[in-house]
Amino acid sequence: MKHFSCNIGLEDADERIDKWISSTIEDLSRSYIQKLIKDNMVFVNGLPKKASYRLKVDDEVAFQIPDAVTLPIQAQDIPLSILYEDDDILIVDKPKGMVVHPAAGHYSGTLVNAIMFHCKDRLSGINGVMRPGIVHRIDKDTTGSLIVCKNDIAHNIVAKQLKEHSVTRRYRAIVYGRLPQEEGAIDAPIGRDKKDRKKMSVDMVNGKPAVTHYKVLKEFKEYTYVECQLETGRTHQIRVHMASIGHPLLGDDVYGSHKSKFNLQGQTLHAMTIGLIHPTTGEYLEVSAPLPEYFEHLLSILE
Repeated sequence: MKHFSCNIGLEDADERIDKWISSTIEDLSRSYIQKLIKDNMVFVNGLPKKASYRLKVDDEVAFQIPDAVTLPIQAQDIPLSILYEDDDILIVDKPKGMVVHPAAGHYSGTLVNAIMFHCKDRLSGINGVMRPGIVHRIDKDTTGSLIVCKNDIAHNIVAKQLKEHSVTRRYRAIVYGRLPQEEGAIDAPIGRDKKDRKKMSVDMVNGKPAVTHYKVLKEFKEYTYVECQLETGRTHQIRVHMASIGHPLLGDDVYGSHKSKFNLQGQTLHAMTIGLIHPTTGEYLEVSAPLPEYFEHLLSILE
């Protein structure tokens, strides 16, 4: 059971309590928060309140989050495309459509199910039974390089590099339109979208710092093939940043307003290159995942 309490400041006054909790605890869905409130597990100044209650300055909000009931995750013999492997880390080329770790609605067929079969009991346990070995992730419909840690020492060292933004992460993407310059950087903080918590958005007030560097690789009539390098690693960062400058990713139905004329499964985004200081050798290691077949085919069509 997790306990949470906070006094409301001026900046949060007049916010609905369910909306405030949703923006404060990002891992909780709005419906789950409303259930907590309905079950009288959320208190303001010691008294339960309705979801529609609007907060006041100096209100003391307190609630408890029951421990999640986790299902046993089964190892599954799912083929893996391995880019690099040793006793400490595994770097895989994640295919399109594969969820990284189990969650509601996806308890099988995930990358975790596959690496549990491949690695047996040689995975870090820091992120719990639902995410063994997982130190970072990419979206379901994004392909490419992803690091898996086989022990807790490696996990801590790699996680520190990710937190310090020292891991090299270069992506390939196809975006709508033609960019005004060959190279550039988008420096715009990203936070949870205030209208739709499933989305992220540029938030100049409450967002976390986010920087994406981009470089034009090839121009087509209606699209541009680009390389994007992450300086930070926020959720949906490239998708949000490119959409924010008027060039959403081709196939991105969440952040783009265009209907793709191609038969695509989600955004055209590929985590091509990942580089890090190896947790044991201390030497720089860089690995690249080849463009997936659908991406190569699309580029040939655009030619």
